[in-house]
Amino acid sequence: METKGKSYMEVWHSDKFKKLLTHKKRFIVPMTVFFMLFYFALPILTSYTDILNHPAVGPITWAWVFAFAQFIMTWVLCILYTRKASQFDRIADDIKQEMEA
Repeated sequence: METKGKSYMEVWHSDKFKKLLTHKKRFIVPMTVFFMLFYFALPILTSYTDILNHPAVGPITWAWVFAFAQFIMTWVLCILYTRKASQFDRIADDIKQEMEA
């Protein structure tokens, strides 16, 4: 039985695949670390300090501003990842084409 294209191990060791993994890690790891720090900062700061209890605008405290900023941060990270993922998809498509050849 004859198989078309390259084996998985050949693709795994290819320079393009390694480049794809490197680019993904270079983007995903810092974004994940940022997200986790930003996300857990609110419960930690509100539990152990009173820094966010001061008024920001009228009766609205900095805790509410921070909580609202988390929604904005989530949307921004989703938009950034969606745009970056299209680049990853193009590289993956190139790898698939090479694999089938």
